[in-house]
Amino acid sequence: MHYDGSGAEGWLACLATSPDLVTWTPRGRVLQLGRKGSRDSGSASYATTYFDGRTWHGFYVGTPNVSPAPDLIPLPPYLTMKATGASPIGPWKKDYATIPFSPTPGTYYSCTASPGQVIKQGKDYLMFFSPSAEFPPSDYTKPHKLLLRTLGIARTRNLNGAWKPDPQPILPLEEQIENSTLYFEEANQTWFLFTNHVGVEKRKPEYTDAVWVYWSKDLNTWDPANKAVVLDSKNCRWTPHIIGLPSVLKAAKRLAVFYDGHPARRFPPGPKSHMDRDIGVAWLDLPLRPPVT
Repeated sequence: MHYDGSGAEGWLACLATSPDLVTWTPRGRVLQLGRKGSRDSGSASYATTYFDGRTWHGFYVGTPNVSPAPDLIPLPPYLTMKATGASPIGPWKKDYATIPFSPTPGTYYSCTASPGQVIKQGKDYLMFFSPSAEFPPSDYTKPHKLLLRTLGIARTRNLNGAWKPDPQPILPLEEQIENSTLYFEEANQTWFLFTNHVGVEKRKPEYTDAVWVYWSKDLNTWDPANKAVVLDSKNCRWTPHIIGLPSVLKAAKRLAVFYDGHPARRFPPGPKSHMDRDIGVAWLDLPLRPPVT
């Protein structure tokens, strides 16, 4: 498992290993901060991996911008960066020459364009990345800038080259979702896309408040009406407010859903909602079936 760890240097991708998906041993950081002035000088975190049969490819979030110490929370732009390794444990070698894609003005990924899970379809590789764009100034309802978030697909045939994001996201920006993980159910030939929802409430900063799932028979076509809540404060009692960043893995006849949360009974003030998070696991029985509506 690759996860975000926060310390005196900042947020870095870390590694943990487990024999049973329940008991985990932290193994320390697997990425270092880049040099001053580099695209990942502030953070090198949120690593997703893909094995092409010979090489492990790691796609991680880089940014030169962070909040003041001691939290050093990564701030936009969130950039998709590249590393390679001989195994998922590493060592990982950064590939600064490869820039998969970047935030682009006038698009749905104008503010952030961070990595997600990679799926191979035919000769193409599809990355379900996390884009965001700012509200127009006339639509601001809060004194701070508010982001609209969704998921998009970027495509390539060369994992060591550039990716091309689709011209439109797979779901509307108003869905307010980010960070994706997918599972394909052989029993009914259905894709299930798990993602975290970002809550926007009065007197609270934006925060991840639930894990949602969308389903589709077509990896390239998604209907915002086909979704359900997987985890929120109603069925996850140890973290009453914050639930986010899902990843899934099949384990025999169950699907493990990993996510992060915060055990505080009161909502953490200000930027502290991003800090002191723990990682939990929930289980879904297989095969997965879309809810009857």
